[in-house]
Amino acid sequence: MKPLLLFVLSMVTFARDAAAEDAECVRERGAMIETIRAYAQSDARALGPQGLSERVLEAMKQTKRHLFIAERSCSIAYVDGPVPIGLGQTISQPYIVALMTQLAAVAPDHVVLEVGTGSGYQAAILAQLARKVCTIEIIPQLAEGAAKTLKKLAYDNVSVRLGDGYDGWPECSPFDAIVVTAALGEVPPPLIEQLRVGGRLVMPVGAGYSTQQLTVVEKIAPGKTATRAVALVRFVPFTRSND
Repeated sequence: MKPLLLFVLSMVTFARDAAAEDAECVRERGAMIETIRAYAQSDARALGPQGLSERVLEAMKQTKRHLFIAERSCSIAYVDGPVPIGLGQTISQPYIVALMTQLAAVAPDHVVLEVGTGSGYQAAILAQLARKVCTIEIIPQLAEGAAKTLKKLAYDNVSVRLGDGYDGWPECSPFDAIVVTAALGEVPPPLIEQLRVGGRLVMPVGAGYSTQQLTVVEKIAPGKTATRAVALVRFVPFTRSND
């Protein structure tokens, strides 16, 4: 068989396999969305009467979660649970990602801070809802990998920074919303300082590797906040530069 024909046949096979994989991913992602809807309908305490917005669900639907894990596996990526991404970190359960995004109340003109980039999945969700996302990751390999993935997927309104998220990102502030994806016993004061009046911070409060309270902090005036616990969750611990 001639080399050119072999090349053409291999490209056809690759395209066919890619199309089959895409179809599988679409099915798995659709099933994930339906699972999220089911959780939301039974979780009125956390979401309130407004429920989970179609805007958040659409962002979840459009984000290819399998491209944010090393295996690139649809059956793994869209499972109803957290997915390991290496170095002791995970992508949160899809419903928890949707819940935190909903609680942050992100609007199209907002600037959002994410603390704990991980593989970049939560940042990709936020990027579809906000004008700008600034995301901080303390683990160099994860920060580098997330930056490459987000750039490759054309999330051009996301900036990734390597550093200790406890201190926030003053140069990007003030923020309309802040999402923290790791557990700490207290809300870092610098994050509250960088939150715009009227803005919200969402984070798990409590010790790592145990049950924590998913907490929403609203800044109602300079130096004044209102805090409420929403749901019990389990997140990896917040890593500091001196840990």
